[in-house]
Amino acid sequence: MSNVLIVAEHLNGQLNVPATAKTVSAARALSPQKIDVIVLADAPDAIAAAAAKIDGVNEVLSVANPANAHPIAQVLAPQIAQVATGYSHVFGPSTTFGKDLMPCVAALLGVAQVSDVMAVDGPHSFKRPIYAGNAIIEVTAPADQAVVATVRVASWPAAGEGGNASVRAVNVDVALPTHTRFVGLAAGKSDRPDLQSAARVVSGGRGVGSEENFRIIYDFADKLGAAVGASRAAVDAGYVPNELQVGQTGKIIAPELYVAVGISGAIQHLTGIKDAGTIVAINKDGDAPIFEIADIGLVGDLFTILPELEKALG
Repeated sequence: MSNVLIVAEHLNGQLNVPATAKTVSAARALSPQKIDVIVLADAPDAIAAAAAKIDGVNEVLSVANPANAHPIAQVLAPQIAQVATGYSHVFGPSTTFGKDLMPCVAALLGVAQVSDVMAVDGPHSFKRPIYAGNAIIEVTAPADQAVVATVRVASWPAAGEGGNASVRAVNVDVALPTHTRFVGLAAGKSDRPDLQSAARVVSGGRGVGSEENFRIIYDFADKLGAAVGASRAAVDAGYVPNELQVGQTGKIIAPELYVAVGISGAIQHLTGIKDAGTIVAINKDGDAPIFEIADIGLVGDLFTILPELEKALG
């Protein structure tokens, strides 16, 4: 019978509920005996309490250590590896956090990682995308080893918040590395929703034309209460910072509504939005590939269409 340990993602004292809850959903597909969540932080109480509310969680393991004040993979991984003893599966979200951390956990446990799990076929059989999502393969992990995996959060619904799991403080006595340390965090600040978990996203591409013109994307996103994204072409052109990039080499997202403005639809970009609910494309080129996957397509000048849509929204 499977026992799953899930690594909770959090930042600034707040649990990333969507990422963690979707990882719980993937774990539940195993029909495990239990699902536990581990929270590593300098002050984990509030984060652990939030994790305990996720439906399906049996117990939250709270690890308090000043060294855990920042999510440094080389510091967190030895602690997770020690706690993971006795668990058949260790899951983390396939976000920037999880992609950084989970390979370190797998290495310390001496196993190969299963990446980007989008479906569970059995305790050791999983499906994951390859070739920019154009093919799906089945991966079989060794049955005599623990399974360390990242979960493609865009492919899973979030578990509900009706849980009432117990919280247990855990003391982890393990030597932590001194060669890796936190120096500083350089990150963009925004009052808009988080791109990776937002229900609505408005993205701009090369067709927007310039960094100054990108203001029209921000304004329309604010009208919708949406997060802002961008194609790789827009990022490479310097219109926006790279944390807004959506696609194979950016963020994989699954919003309820995705509005692609001035984006042609390269396969690398489409990989990042395959699981979106409704896709709206606005492009002056009626033959752009984005229209092949769009639910709603508007052919025309984005600088004319977006103001008209804003006006219609009131």
